[in-house]
Amino acid sequence: MLNRREFIKTSAAAALISTVPSFLLPSDKKKIGVALVGLGYYSTDLLAPALQLTKHCYLAGIVTGSPEKIPVWQRRYGIKDRNVYNYDNMDEIANNPRIDVIYIVLPTGLHAKYAIKAAETGKHVWCEKPMARTAAECQSIIRACQKNKVKLSIGYRMQHEPNTRQIMRYATTKPYGNIQKLTAEAGYYDSRSNHWKLKKAMGGGAMYDMGVYPLNAVRYASGEEPIAVLSARHSTNRPDIYTEVDETTHFTLEFPSGATANCKTSFGEGLNHLYVDCANGWYELRPFQSYSGVRGRTSDGTRLPADSTNQQARQMDNDALAIMNNTDVLVPGEEGWRDIRIVEAVYRAAASGSRVVLER
Repeated sequence: MLNRREFIKTSAAAALISTVPSFLLPSDKKKIGVALVGLGYYSTDLLAPALQLTKHCYLAGIVTGSPEKIPVWQRRYGIKDRNVYNYDNMDEIANNPRIDVIYIVLPTGLHAKYAIKAAETGKHVWCEKPMARTAAECQSIIRACQKNKVKLSIGYRMQHEPNTRQIMRYATTKPYGNIQKLTAEAGYYDSRSNHWKLKKAMGGGAMYDMGVYPLNAVRYASGEEPIAVLSARHSTNRPDIYTEVDETTHFTLEFPSGATANCKTSFGEGLNHLYVDCANGWYELRPFQSYSGVRGRTSDGTRLPADSTNQQARQMDNDALAIMNNTDVLVPGEEGWRDIRIVEAVYRAAASGSRVVLER
């Protein structure tokens, strides 16, 4: 029989071997054509370059409201005029056989409008996190995709990352006993004073943008859905800038097992840590939500070394394989909805100063 350390090392090694997961490889050489909607930082600096590293998809088109960006993207990626759209004519993608997926990479407040518009073209929909501003908007996206019989995946890249997948397995295998307390923090210092993330109507605020990282992490690390927001509070060191949305939010969640999670998110300081305290030990990822270098350790000295695979490429390849093989996506729309319903409860708890019970 394996002792605990051998068990963890063995399962960690297995996780690294099976990272492009349980999907069967496609039987043909077809690749999934992806159109990016919104050509801001995340599309420009991360998704488009990552698409060049994928095995099962490629950059097929763009949707933008900034005409000056079009020639730059066409030169860089060889995108034909017939694969370039704007927000008014993106419904014409329905007639473009080269595009299989429409990836929504817009400010959060626009996700629902354009994800629904994408679904109505009959193309599969990938939507960046957070899924939408409200749980009701999330449900409207899910319904639109169901109605049009297309797959919907939310861009939680961490759930595709190998060490994160290992943490998710620990929630089931419990190698250190029952989980008792979790701590998760995610944030960075944002010096901008005129950005959509400062506007409430656009889905701005630390809780929406970065808060879904610790929120999603304590859900997948515990393997449970919270039953209540025990407490929440907002704070700011820059009240002249953060007039509409939160700069920093602290929140505590309660789970059915009795475990609790203390979480923090901020636009005012660097935070990047997931810690799980159990009856017979502990484990952590530090950093846990960076674009690279996610690594961890356990109380008995086991190391979870960083994986070098591009996270966005892994995510998009996994989602492309789900389309090619007609299997379930790893992170469906319901996962995004679960987070946003809790985000809304966090805001209610902060406003009321009291515990908010989550409907089952």
